[in-house]
Amino acid sequence: MKKISLEQLLGESGEDNYREQYQYVCGLIEKQQILPVKSSPLNGKKPALHQSYWLAEAVLDYEELIEELKFCIMPAIRTDYYLNHLETYREERKWVRLLSRYLSEQGAKGVSTECVSLNERSFQIWGREKFLQREQGRKILAHCGVGMEELCVYNTAEPLAYYSACRRIPQTVLILENKDTFYSMRRHLMDCLCEGRKLQIFGVETGTLVYGAGKGILRSYEDFGFCVEPHINASQNEMLYFGDLDYEGIGIYERLAALFENGDMEEGGCGEGHKVKPLIRAYEKMLEKAKVCGADFLPETSEKQNRNLSGAFFSYFSRQAVDEMNCILEAGKYIPQEIVNRTDF
Repeated sequence: MKKISLEQLLGESGEDNYREQYQYVCGLIEKQQILPVKSSPLNGKKPALHQSYWLAEAVLDYEELIEELKFCIMPAIRTDYYLNHLETYREERKWVRLLSRYLSEQGAKGVSTECVSLNERSFQIWGREKFLQREQGRKILAHCGVGMEELCVYNTAEPLAYYSACRRIPQTVLILENKDTFYSMRRHLMDCLCEGRKLQIFGVETGTLVYGAGKGILRSYEDFGFCVEPHINASQNEMLYFGDLDYEGIGIYERLAALFENGDMEEGGCGEGHKVKPLIRAYEKMLEKAKVCGADFLPETSEKQNRNLSGAFFSYFSRQAVDEMNCILEAGKYIPQEIVNRTDF
């Protein structure tokens, strides 16, 4: 039984006169095609009608569907769920058959499937590139007992934006949390090149800037080696990080540092044991400028930020700097990366 509104029924009647609409609805009730939902309110007219109805559907003959599930669907698809939920299979049958056809074609080739992106595989199977990502593809797989790994797909992160002022190996690669700082530092390095000055940021010779896009760098980590040129991913390079001085920014650093340190040497990965360190002088400069501004001038920290930190970030700083940072954080304040600009680099 499915529910239908009075508005839908009156629209189907094709009549403008309420008396005729009323007779149309009463006729459906007499034929037992609909049943009023007694708990639904009346429409306030005379004669009154309920505002919701049960739509009585004809009992389906499921024999054909049962035969199809038992004998026409690829063995790689488990059919027990659908055999116990035949109405669900009737609704999802189109998608299941397409998945079965894909698995059948792959089996006929007799070769292992080459991995492709999630959206590419989704279109290959169902003709809808977002079916697995945003639509009901994952639910269909669950009903079919087919794991995502059986489709041999990989996820894709947003490509990393970066700027290399030089291609030397080794060099220092600086990962930045926010876009404005990335643009400002890029302009600074470009000016250094034009004017023949050292490529230095806060006294550190820097060859490449990477825009981390906040937490985006964590999602892009696995594809780091694919997104950047070899001279940036070289294991001999020094990796530094600079972001907001708040729980979120510190947390991003600590998680990224852990990912790099536990990385692998496979293609597309990052060097094993490669440490990412904070750009200490940049954070010290943030603290210096925050003192000048005063605590009242600093913005307040969002309550939604994850305050669980490992302490790895603070281990690089002096006790005085750590105390100053904690004082700001515990006061519910933070220092945005944008407190520094080109005049400070």
